[in-house]
Amino acid sequence: MFGTRLSTTTNSATIPFPRRPLDPSDQVRRWYENELGWPVVPGPPGFPLSLRVGLRFDVLDVPAEAGSAALRHLAPRSPVAVRGERMLLLMSAGSAQEVPGVMDWLDWGTLPLDLATLGEGDLMEAPLPPEQGPVMTVRPLDTRSTEAVRRPGVPEPGEARPLPLGRSDAVQGAAVWLRPPEPGGEVEASLPTLSAMGGGGGAPDLVRILATVATQCHRLRLRRGCAQPFAVRG
Repeated sequence: MFGTRLSTTTNSATIPFPRRPLDPSDQVRRWYENELGWPVVPGPPGFPLSLRVGLRFDVLDVPAEAGSAALRHLAPRSPVAVRGERMLLLMSAGSAQEVPGVMDWLDWGTLPLDLATLGEGDLMEAPLPPEQGPVMTVRPLDTRSTEAVRRPGVPEPGEARPLPLGRSDAVQGAAVWLRPPEPGGEVEASLPTLSAMGGGGGAPDLVRILATVATQCHRLRLRRGCAQPFAVRG
């Protein structure tokens, strides 16, 4: 005796499709937006994401050698990134528009120093989170001793081009966190501010940082001038 074969019907709508692996750029976006609360701007396919500057922080873009001299004035949790021969020091939001006045107050405003700021409306390349990107360490005042542990597929920082003087749009090349921001903490509390000119709190003093950076930029400028050969008139 043969039993009755029950017919089964399958509703394809109730079977979930296999999940696709999370896109690396989406992981980066989630880290910045969910862990830090920093707005992210997607770039074209194949290009890194960008961070919107001016809302949670501003950026001081200086030569790496000049920036390394200012690290001692920063709080341990104050985020700092490196891109090639440039160092990106994160400042409190709104500081970019104050920098020219502070430089004039410090008597550095009339000299063409190799530094720039990113503020409201500008973009900063989003470095990979610490668990995904390379780990960079910089020794003060010696760019030749810069050491990095790099992951496969990540361009070496030396391959990036320096930011031209006065440029304030999105930077080029691969940025790397030297001091990555710590999720779960108030990053803004560790960012340099104009505490010496009426600001409050225990944040690092932006005036001291600018004075140190300007001095080092001037020294680099003089060093490059001395290294150039003198023109010989016939």
